[in-house]
Amino acid sequence: MLYPSVDELQKKIPSKYTIVTVAAKRARQIQDGKRVKVANPRSFKPVGKALEELYFGDVIVVNQPQD
Repeated sequence: MLYPSVDELQKKIPSKYTIVTVAAKRARQIQDGKRVKVANPRSFKPVGKALEELYFGDVIVVNQPQD
């Protein structure tokens, strides 16, 4: 089972597209050696760790203005 679930993530970030985009970018950072911000992640893979960071609020999504 996926942890955290997509339904739980959507309560914090309503857009699935935003969740996927931010998680992918953060997972690349983790894979490149950046420190994981969750104390004890349940996942072993970078994408799972990135999703946990989003769920616990360790990574914040900031809307950037469009040109």
